[in-house]
Amino acid sequence: MTNSTPRSTPRICVIGGGPAGLTCARVLQGHGIEVTVYDADEAVDSRDPGGTLDLHADSGQIALEDAGLLDAFVARARPEGQAKTRRDHHGTVLAEFTPGPGDEAAPEIDRGRLRRMLFDHLRPGTVRWGHRLVRVNPLGDGGHLLEFADGTTVPADLVIGADGAWSKVRPLVSDAAPRHLGVCFLDARFDEVDSRHPEVAGIVGAGHMFSNDNDGRAVILQRNGDGVVRGYIAFRAAPDWHIAAGVDLTDRESIRAHLVREFGHWSPAMRTLIVRNDGDYVPRSFWALPAPLTWDHVPGVTLIGDAAHLMAPFGGHGANLAMLDGAELARAVSRAVGPDPATTLDEAVTHYESAMFARSGELAASSNDALVQFFATTDEPDLPPDHEQEHRDYLARAEAYRRERERDRGRGERAEA
Repeated sequence: MTNSTPRSTPRICVIGGGPAGLTCARVLQGHGIEVTVYDADEAVDSRDPGGTLDLHADSGQIALEDAGLLDAFVARARPEGQAKTRRDHHGTVLAEFTPGPGDEAAPEIDRGRLRRMLFDHLRPGTVRWGHRLVRVNPLGDGGHLLEFADGTTVPADLVIGADGAWSKVRPLVSDAAPRHLGVCFLDARFDEVDSRHPEVAGIVGAGHMFSNDNDGRAVILQRNGDGVVRGYIAFRAAPDWHIAAGVDLTDRESIRAHLVREFGHWSPAMRTLIVRNDGDYVPRSFWALPAPLTWDHVPGVTLIGDAAHLMAPFGGHGANLAMLDGAELARAVSRAVGPDPATTLDEAVTHYESAMFARSGELAASSNDALVQFFATTDEPDLPPDHEQEHRDYLARAEAYRRERERDRGRGERAEA
């Protein structure tokens, strides 16, 4: 079956219905531009979306403002979740940060709630769930044919790859592939934490708790909504670590026995965070693209989010940059589509890519370096950055970003006159 649309406007297809793809679609629709999103998931909430995100004033919140959803985000966000504590493996507090009144530089929101909020504000039928992309075939003149696992084929004038680490779209513009960063972790959770796991609630507080032993092992806890804490038990290892360790990843007790040995030198209170979780452990690992990653523009295709700049989660820049990518690309496309275009579609996308490369490259490299440093063997504790200054920087950059956008708008209006 082949779907088609009139060629009077570009056929724009976004591959991936995560925060990046949904933000892009929402901003495009805000400019009156038709777009279709394709995602392999069966529904917006058909799988565990992961933990919590902090949306920065200078990136994720800018994107939500462009999408007209900043107020909706604020209504769902948890400013108190910005709190952070750094402990050693004995539980000793090394550093603490508590956000002050009115601090909304980087409030937290559960990934699932963010995805649902973005999806609910798209026009019905925008997202085609259950569409797993198999390949993208160039048709010439910038056109491409999308092939999905169910046999559906869809022609597109602009393919936006928002399909994450193992993007099927990326090979059209780059042969770069993710590399493993030498760290794996087990995702665990604690339900009804305040009543069922008060010791965990006390250690994690209102936001995040980071602990490591300066020898490649760490536990990171995140307060989520609905009384849930997500825990990440992390350690230096190859992706197939469980084979050499003789661990059955489908057997919770097999994993726990290994962790008790691996973290045996941690204090009893801290080991509670490792072996008292509800449900199964979910194995994950850290991967990243070469940073900074750039490519020569290819007509009719581009990337946003992890597909363009997959990085370690340290610093929390990945999702924020992804959403800003989506909003910025949509704004660029809006200047090329409409009754009086100011540029061509390819010129608009090229402009977006140049700005995205400059914005993401240094942050990706620093995030990857921060992960390596956190898991390094050292005699000196890896202390966190000054979060108060970090929040002031977010706000200052957000203000500078808005001023520059106003100047760009003024220059455009003068050029038209």
